[in-house]
This record gives sequence, structure tokens and C-alpha cells, in this order.
Amino acid sequence: MSKDASDQMNMSNSNTLKNLEAAFGGESMANRKYLFFADVASNLGFKDVAKLFKETAAQETQHAFAHFSLLHPELVVKDPATLTDAQKQEIVARCLALAVEGETYEYTTMYPDFAADAVRDRDSAAVVEFEAQAEESADHARIFREAAHRFGLLKHVENYHADLYTDALQVLEGGQPSTRVPGNDPATRKWICKQCSMIYDPVAGDPDSGIAPGTRFEDIPEDWICPICGASKNLFTPFEEKAAA
Repeated sequence: MSKDASDQMNMSNSNTLKNLEAAFGGESMANRKYLFFADVASNLGFKDVAKLFKETAAQETQHAFAHFSLLHPELVVKDPATLTDAQKQEIVARCLALAVEGETYEYTTMYPDFAADAVRDRDSAAVVEFEAQAEESADHARIFREAAHRFGLLKHVENYHADLYTDALQVLEGGQPSTRVPGNDPATRKWICKQCSMIYDPVAGDPDSGIAPGTRFEDIPEDWICPICGASKNLFTPFEEKAAA
């Protein structure tokens, strides 16, 4: 839909706004779900089915873009050549600001709340089902523990992403990028997964994976894998933190 059409939409209608946000979320989820299905089909040798899932995922992306353009018409650009450098910078700055806002919400609110819910579920309502179906409950408990652990890890990843976006916004506005260096002390030096950005902190360790707090990354067994994405240890690199001013 064109920007002219979006400008004509009455965005003061709260139901329309909520519906657009829900539609954007649904189409975005469908895109990732179909890409996952495509990967499953491809691994099983069903190339034609995988192609179908990928093609449909691309279409869902376009649907999501259409919804998002209505939510944020200020980001819709018909002809970049007509914009001044300042206008272009303003639009990109808005994108970065929205990204910072989203990542900050994830690591300060969403993932901590999800982690708390996972813990509560394990100790309350889920217990009833656990007692009735011991075998199934054991599997549920494992899933809840993994979810709580993963949510706890992801909030640090989102914090890192928000920090990078803030840096990019600062540079865009004429500032200097932050100086980032890896730690010098192996006992406190963090490592980051190149595949998903999970950050291993030796002070905290990874108790759910059998890695005690205080374990240096170099001392972790070679068969240890990233608790978020399953990447092998060799896909981690020293984490570069902001240098003290």
C-alpha cells in the first residue's frame, strides 16, 4: 500500500492500531515458521516442499512489510533521490531508535517476565499435571527449566543488541563509536557466540549445562555447546566490552 493511502488511514482508531500490530506479528511469525518448515523439509529430502515453504515465507514478509508501513508511514520512502542527507539520516535514526526500544523492552521486561513465568509454572499449576502424568511432567519440567534458562540468557543478548544500535545511532548523529576491547583477565573475560550472540560470563558459568560459576571459558570442556543455539565452543570469540572512559 502506498504512503498516500497510509496517510489517509485514521490511526487514532485504537482497534485498527492493535489489529495492525497483531497482523504484523502474525505475518512475521508465519515467515519464520515457514522458513523453519523449509529447513525441515530440505533436510528430509523434500526439495519441492521446501521451495514452497520458502516462497510462501517471502510472501508473508511482504504482507508484514505492508502492515508495518501503515504503522510507521514516516519510514516509507518512495524516491530516495528526492531526500536530503539530513532527511535520510532522520529516517535511519528513527529505525535505530525503534530497534533500541524493542531490544530494551526484550531484555528489561519481556524475557525477565517469561523467565519468572517459567519458574512459577514449574512450581504451581504444572505440578498438578506432573503428579498425574509423571513421565510427561518430567519432560515438561525439563522444557520449563530450559525455557527459564534460555530467557535469562537472552535478556543479556538483547541488552547487547540495544547497545550496538545505540552506538550506531550515536555515529549516525555525528558522534564517535565506542571503543570496545576484550577483557584481559581470563577469570572475568566474557565470550560471545558468533551464531546467536549468547554471552558466556565465567563469573556466572553455565550451571544448567554443568559449568560451575567461576569457570574460565578456556577450561570449559570442548564438547560444551551454546545453550541457546547449540553452536560448538569454537564458534565463540572474546567479547569486546566498552572500554572505560
